Amino acid sequence: MNSKFVGTGVALVTPFNSDLSIDHKALENIVNYNIENGTDYLVICGTTGESVTLKKQEKLDVVLTIKKANNNRLPLVLGIGGNNTMAVLEEIKTTDLTGIDAILSVSPYYSKPTQEGIYQHFKAIAAVSPVDIILYNVPGRTSKNVEVETTLRLANDFSNIVGVKEAGNSMPQYLELIKNKPKDFLIISGDDDLALRVMLAGGAGVISVIGQAFPKEFSEMIQLGLKGNDEAALKIHNKIINVIEYIFEENNPAGIKAVFEALNLCKDYVRLPLVPASNNLKEKIGDFVKNF
Repeated sequence: MNSKFVGTGVALVTPFNSDLSIDHKALENIVNYNIENGTDYLVICGTTGESVTLKKQEKLDVVLTIKKANNNRLPLVLGIGGNNTMAVLEEIKTTDLTGIDAILSVSPYYSKPTQEGIYQHFKAIAAVSPVDIILYNVPGRTSKNVEVETTLRLANDFSNIVGVKEAGNSMPQYLELIKNKPKDFLIISGDDDLALRVMLAGGAGVISVIGQAFPKEFSEMIQLGLKGNDEAALKIHNKIINVIEYIFEENNPAGIKAVFEALNLCKDYVRLPLVPASNNLKEKIGDFVKNF
């Protein structure tokens, strides 16, 4: 099993200044904050990193800042995905993946391919990727679920497809994947609210949004869950479940950026079409952080 991706991965935000340029200093601080508090690996330029509104050069700059701050301390995963297979292949071939341990590749969105189309898309990616691949199933954003059968087919057919970030918010789907997966294939939770249940059922870890704000507590909960210590893990889960609900109430990453603002780690600026969290939500988040 690829133990690099067992435990807590966090889907890093991209902090912005008031003029919406990238706040590299804040990004550096968030990376250090996570490394010092028990996060196991870092995920760059995912949905939470607002990758769809970053220009090509900005993405390269973000990767560089994170690599520098990380200084080879934790494994790095880079988001490279999309609904134009040829463009994804081109991006993989032309990106310098030195120091990147895997790519996280989202299932094609908007186009609504069949399961065979999804399989062929990832087959093409597996053929060109020089690093491991973690599939990303998030039907709430792609409008198409990657069925268990398709994920398992990819897991069995390609040795460089090492896991799936499963974010369908469906416990039955997690359980079916865990039960039927190849021995070393990683079932990674992409649902913060279900992460503990997935660990206790035999999952390998999580790629979390809230984990980057409370890395100490969150990664401790995941470790306890991996060891089957449900009682101690549940205590932490119950302590943070409210804020997990808050950060997804309006949109991600506006919610998590509001948490970071309350923690004084970065400002809550997001790029359109996203807008910052409402005052009402910020108040709830601020109260939670104050009392945590």
